[in-house]
Amino acid sequence: MTTPRRRSHSPRPVPPVPSDAEDPPAGIPCPERPRGRGGLVLALGLGAMVVSMMQTLMVPVLGIVQRDLHASAADVSWLTTATLLSAAVCTPLLSRAGHRYGARPVLLAVLALTLAGSVLAALAESLPLLIAGRVLQGAATAVFPLAQAVLRAELPAERLPAAMGTISGTLAFGTGLALLGAGLLTSGDAPDYHRVFWLAAAVSAVSLLAIAVLVPPSRPASGGHTDWRGAAGLTVALVLLLLPLSRGTVWGWASGWTSGCLAASAVAATFWVRVERAAPDPLVDVRILVHRPVLLANLAGLLLGFAMFSQFILVSALVQIPPAAGYGFGASVLRTSLEYLLPSSLASMATARLAGVLGRRTGPRRTLALGAVAGAAGFALLAVSHGSSAAVIGSGLLVGIAIAFGFATLPAVLGAAVPPEHTGVANGVNSVARSVGSAMASALVATLVAAGDPGRPPAESRFTLCFALAGAALALIAVLARFGMTPPRGDAGRGRVRGSASRHGAEPARTA
Repeated sequence: MTTPRRRSHSPRPVPPVPSDAEDPPAGIPCPERPRGRGGLVLALGLGAMVVSMMQTLMVPVLGIVQRDLHASAADVSWLTTATLLSAAVCTPLLSRAGHRYGARPVLLAVLALTLAGSVLAALAESLPLLIAGRVLQGAATAVFPLAQAVLRAELPAERLPAAMGTISGTLAFGTGLALLGAGLLTSGDAPDYHRVFWLAAAVSAVSLLAIAVLVPPSRPASGGHTDWRGAAGLTVALVLLLLPLSRGTVWGWASGWTSGCLAASAVAATFWVRVERAAPDPLVDVRILVHRPVLLANLAGLLLGFAMFSQFILVSALVQIPPAAGYGFGASVLRTSLEYLLPSSLASMATARLAGVLGRRTGPRRTLALGAVAGAAGFALLAVSHGSSAAVIGSGLLVGIAIAFGFATLPAVLGAAVPPEHTGVANGVNSVARSVGSAMASALVATLVAAGDPGRPPAESRFTLCFALAGAALALIAVLARFGMTPPRGDAGRGRVRGSASRHGAEPARTA
């Protein structure tokens, strides 16, 4: 009598995991879940929309705030300066927190702060309270790099370009919504800036709810510690850099305050680099920052922020100048928002997904270069012909394409150059670079356009010069993207900063 063969109870063989979905980086969602991620992209897109709204909704209503609160123009300018400083300081810190504690809880905390700031600003009847609300709103900038980290962890590689394009499209939609809302809510005989902040609060609440429901839980990092010295050094260096850029026209560019802050910023940055190089678990791995594709992507981010903010504030100022000056259209705030600024945002929104498709087919660098060329052509048109509404609107469409392509492709360039666990921080630093570029654009426009005799419009040639400089910035992005962002020979491929992954306990970067 033969004994029946014993059935083996060994586990069923597990199919191999694609290389892009191997052990997920700690601190961001795990990719073992089903891949139906339309709701995820929608939720993160709503968060990105909040980012762009917080950056732009204040500009159209600065004059109303100045009138209602009986403040000077210099005091009211703190409403943009405070948000800029808050964004620059919070973004890398919160991006790192997303790695350590998980992206979902940090996203919820950021949006809760943004909601609180919006409500505080909506209720504020004094300038200090309004500035405090704007500081809280500045934290929203961290949503974008956190969203990029979630996308990279949750989506397969072939879906990333389209998802990034969708996120950049919602950024543009947020800008358009802020402009439209600010124009409509402050129109009429009794404009009230409080309504604009109630709109921001409503959108923040919807985004908070969407992320709470649709973004999956995250796996926090194991071990490690918070690099408080690095955080303090970075905060001091950024504040000392951005404060004189934002206040230089008030203090004077040759004043002791301006030069002293810039010199102190350089010293603080040097100290910060030394601290980060010696830290066992640094806030930002400085070796990644000097990796050529990352370094040039951050330079491109700075130039993109410069061009984007230049288009926004230059066109706003140009079209509101009375025609009696020999140029300008005498547009109201509502007409400025709807007729001259909104088309650029709509162009960004319409072409964002196209940028993702092109990025997947031709590569993000070529797509970035193509968009930058379109934007440079738009600024060239503005420089030589800004005497008709058609020229101003048409140039805005071209610049909108450049902005959409930039936001859609720079995360992909960074994603190909850093290990997965550094995605959030790398995009956070890129967001800081855009903030610095925006501050430089604001300083340039304030110096060349806003400065001058009170009550008299600036010379038209100053607008022409600023348009030409913004176009040159986009042209330089095209050159960097086409010829400079390729990894060094033998160092191509995803996450190819040697040793940085293993330094933090992740798998070493793989060879493509």
